[in-house]
Amino acid sequence: MNSFGVVFRISLFGESHGPAIGVVIDGCPPGLSLRTEDFMEDLKRRQSGSRGTTPRREPDLPEILSGVFRDKTTGAPITLITRNSDKISSDYDEFKNIPRPGHADFVSGVKYSGFSDMRGSGHFSGRITWGLVAAGVVAKKIAALSDISAKLISAGGSVNIEEALDKAIASNDTIGGIIECRVKNPPCALGEPFFYSFESAISHMIFSIPAIKGIEFGAGFAAAAMRGSAHNDPFVDSSGRTATNNAGGINGGITNGNEIIFRVVVKPTSSTGTDQTTYNFKEGKMTTLKVKGRHDTCIALRIPVIVEAAAAVAMADLILVDRGIHGVRKV
Repeated sequence: MNSFGVVFRISLFGESHGPAIGVVIDGCPPGLSLRTEDFMEDLKRRQSGSRGTTPRREPDLPEILSGVFRDKTTGAPITLITRNSDKISSDYDEFKNIPRPGHADFVSGVKYSGFSDMRGSGHFSGRITWGLVAAGVVAKKIAALSDISAKLISAGGSVNIEEALDKAIASNDTIGGIIECRVKNPPCALGEPFFYSFESAISHMIFSIPAIKGIEFGAGFAAAAMRGSAHNDPFVDSSGRTATNNAGGINGGITNGNEIIFRVVVKPTSSTGTDQTTYNFKEGKMTTLKVKGRHDTCIALRIPVIVEAAAAVAMADLILVDRGIHGVRKV
């Protein structure tokens, strides 16, 4: 399925080299201010063109097809698209016979009986995240009282991101990275245990981003080596503020009002320029694959804004679910 959400529901559509890609947003409250200009800042942060990213350049201009009238949301489904223009589909012809190691070429071919669109990786391309970022812009308006920000804190196993990028470019290989996301001033008591806890909703959205391989909240995996007395976050006032934040702002799957902190792991881009020995399914023998085309040396450079969008979408849905149960909270 290509949809997420209970009340604030998004559906992604399109292929990397198809006519257009986009998103349908259902359940957005009416009366929110929304113009095409609102999308440009976040969409530009997702774009390629900087050092270490793919040379493919798309204008990424958003078109609002429905759900907005006189710059206000109407309550009807919002449909947003952007046209694809910078396409070199021939670069992907050989991947049907020689699937890229680490990519979705093989599994998508099996799952969809050979009918999946291979051009530009089709629906499995990172380009599809355009719709997620666009949905995030709308979601941030619903979660407007919170400040959601994400940044790349390491790449290639190093906090010196530029040096790691230099080495990867010099070796004609790719690297991954770690992104940290923080939500300041989050609403207290968001989350619906057990199966739609705050961590569950965030993690569901995060793992919908291509190339994500892990997530941790607060102290994360380091908690396994801590004692309870050290990991616990003592309360310091009647608002619920805590002295430490090893829980990452979440207790029992519900936000506690403290800053939400989580980190995600981005794997190296599968399409590496380094020769790889792999299987040729057409000829039935091992072969050497040299990936052609335009690909990111470090896709993690472009993912922070996508992580923000994923967090915003999950939060917007939980806010509207909570409002449906409890009404508008005063805290």
